[in-house]
Amino acid sequence: MPDFSDGAEVAHAAKREARAALLARRRALTAPRRAAAAARVQAELTALVRRLRPARMTGYVPVGSEPGGPDLPDVLRAALPTGAELLLPVLRDDLDLDWAPYGGPGTLVAAGRGMREPDGPRLGRRAIVGATLVVVPAVAVDRRGLRLGRGGGSYDRALARVPATTLTVALLHDGELLPALPAQPHDRPVGAVLTPSDGLLTLPAPASVDQVAGC
Repeated sequence: MPDFSDGAEVAHAAKREARAALLARRRALTAPRRAAAAARVQAELTALVRRLRPARMTGYVPVGSEPGGPDLPDVLRAALPTGAELLLPVLRDDLDLDWAPYGGPGTLVAAGRGMREPDGPRLGRRAIVGATLVVVPAVAVDRRGLRLGRGGGSYDRALARVPATTLTVALLHDGELLPALPAQPHDRPVGAVLTPSDGLLTLPAPASVDQVAGC
C-alpha cells in the first residue's frame, strides 16, 4: 500500500530531484567519453564473469547514456562458459520484470520505455532466483549499497527475490557512487558497484533497509 506520510513524500521528492540531476550529468557526457567508459566497464565485467563462471547470470541492454554500451549483452555472452545462460529483463505491464534467455545478435526486439528485450520464451519473474551473478542498471548507488533507479520500481521488485548470497552488481559512471541517497522502505540494496575508474567495489549491505530508509 502506498505510503503518503510526510517523510515518504520528502524522500520521494528528494529522489526525483537527485535522479534528474544525475541523468542530466549523464546526458552531458561526450560520445568519446561514453565509449571509453563502456570499454572499461566491459573489460572489468568480463574479468568478473570469467572468474566466477556462473551457470546463469542476468544482464540488461544499456540504453542512451547508461554505462556498459549497447553491445553489453554480446560481451557478457562471450565471457560466459559454454552452456551458461544470460537472462535479460522483460518489462511486464505491471512494471515487474520477467526474464528471457539472450540468444545473440538479432534476437532483441523493441519494448516499452526505450528498452530492447529478447524475443524468446519468458521464464517467469522468479528466474532471477537461480542466477549466481546479477548485473543491474542504476542511476546512482550510495556507500550503504542503496540504489537509485529510474523510478518505476521494477528492479526493486526483482532484487527482493534474489538470495542474500547472490552477488548483485550495479554499473555506474564515475562520480555516481555517492556518500548517501534518499531512501524508502521498498528500496533494495546491491552488494557491489562497477565503475570505469575504480572497477569492482564491494559495498556493505545495510542490516535493515527499512531502518536505513527511516533515517
